[in-house]
Formats: sequence, C-alpha cells, structure tokens
Amino acid sequence: MSETLYYTKFLELKSTPSKNGGNWVYAHRPNAKDVVIILATTEEEILFLIEERPPIQAEDRGKYTIGLVAGLVGDERIGESIEDAVKAELLEEAGLIADKIEIKANKVASSAGCVSETCTIALAHINNKETIQKPIDDNGIIIDRVWIKKSKVHEWLREKESQGYVLTAQALASLFYLYE
Repeated sequence: MSETLYYTKFLELKSTPSKNGGNWVYAHRPNAKDVVIILATTEEEILFLIEERPPIQAEDRGKYTIGLVAGLVGDERIGESIEDAVKAELLEEAGLIADKIEIKANKVASSAGCVSETCTIALAHINNKETIQKPIDDNGIIIDRVWIKKSKVHEWLREKESQGYVLTAQALASLFYLYE
C-alpha cells in the first residue's frame, strides 16, 4: 500500500493513502525490524548518553540530546533477537554486560505520525560498572556517558533542560518503566 519516494540504506521516505483521500508521508527504516532502547541501571544509578544528533542541531532545537543506549535490531546481525540486540548494543555503546535484562515494553512509537519505527524498551541491570571494552562513539554522535543517582534524575534532567539539552522521548518512556 505504500510507495517509496526516496531511499537510502538506513532511511526511506514513503507515502501511503490516508483516510481523507490524500497521502501521508512518513519515514521508514528499511534495514531493521525494531529498535532497542536500553535503560542501564545499577541499584542506585542510571546511565544516560549525551549525544549530538544532527537533526536536532540542524533545526536549532538544541546542541545536545540526553538519550540512552540504543540500536537497530537486525541491521548488522541478520536474525538477531531483541535480547541479543540489547546485549550487543550495551557492550558496543557502554562497554557493559548486563547481569539481568528485563523487556518492559514492545511496539513503543516515538512519533507515530512521522515515523513507522517502533522500539522495545529494556532494563539492563548492571552490578559492575567497569567497562569490559572501550565503547564506540557511534560516528561521533555519543560524546559522553553519565551515571546519575536515581534520587537526582529529575533534578538533573531539569537542570540540563534549562541549559538547552533535549530529552529523547525514548529516555522519558524508559524512566516510566523503571518506576512501575
């Protein structure tokens, strides 16, 4: 039912008929079956990533975003499961291994009117914060990794917001599942 208007390896611009008879244009990831969002947590802290995301910067929404470890499922590792993707992304982007992984939500849409992408939210319980391997910077996107005490998260996020940082919807949704 949809038509591809523009294609790149990682993103397509597509059009599909809408109920009013017009066309709805949206973005689609052709190379992944899902996205994993990983809230890495110890007993007392949460790991956040400070990132430079070109779309946010290009539209002057902020210089930095506050996100979480995340990645595409099946884009590089064919047949990859959600849990395998969580483990791989946690190791790649944070250099960590989880002691326990909990899948908290599936099919979470960050902007359902704009993007067909859904994600799975996972909690990764970490007992040892020492990195097992040097984390990647994801082509310069990840500029810092910050452990914040759970009791200070709200205060820290408000402070960063006042400094012009942008909180990702996935990070916000993941925090909901931490406190359920």
